[in-house]
Amino acid sequence: MADPILYSFRRCPYAMRARLALLVSGTACELREVKLSAKPAEMLETSPKGTVPVMVLPGGTVIDQSLDIMRWALSRHDPEDWLTRDDTALIAANDGGFKHDLDRYKYPHRHDSDALAHRESGMAFLRQLDARLAGSRHLCGPARGIADAAIMPFVRQFAAVEPEWFEAQPLKHLQAWLADHLHSPLFTAAMLRLSPWQTGDDPIRFASAG
Repeated sequence: MADPILYSFRRCPYAMRARLALLVSGTACELREVKLSAKPAEMLETSPKGTVPVMVLPGGTVIDQSLDIMRWALSRHDPEDWLTRDDTALIAANDGGFKHDLDRYKYPHRHDSDALAHRESGMAFLRQLDARLAGSRHLCGPARGIADAAIMPFVRQFAAVEPEWFEAQPLKHLQAWLADHLHSPLFTAAMLRLSPWQTGDDPIRFASAG
């Protein structure tokens, strides 16, 4: 049986969290790296919204929301019990208000925004995470779960805007949590570097080594 196809962009936090769930679930797929300024026609035909990630299952079913891809993969196989460590409200806060602030902090010229105001607004969410992590190693207990994988790529992006400033903030629990994820073999495997896919390229199989 053919593998699903995943259209992805390495640095996109939405695509990143989808790849993390695919790897931890042991779900192999054909990985197609997308150049956002030249999106392949095949991807746009299957998902006209034009954003990554997009997963095309062998029967033709299309899943084009990152959380849906995560939950689909984990519903098939969840060896680390990620689905038991979920927090839909926390993920929604990340994807809503925090993502809004993150975009306007990182790209103030694109949004005509006050970067420092949005940095401080985003910090309110990060302080919430830090307080939560003071009581456990991960967001929903002692082991990583879907909440961690869904939120971590966005915290990573926020931290990377001004790394020295971020490291100087009193967020020691959050900083340790982020470092733990960024140095994990799972994250390293998820950040595979590929050239942009073109029609006719040989398939690149993306799968857990475990």
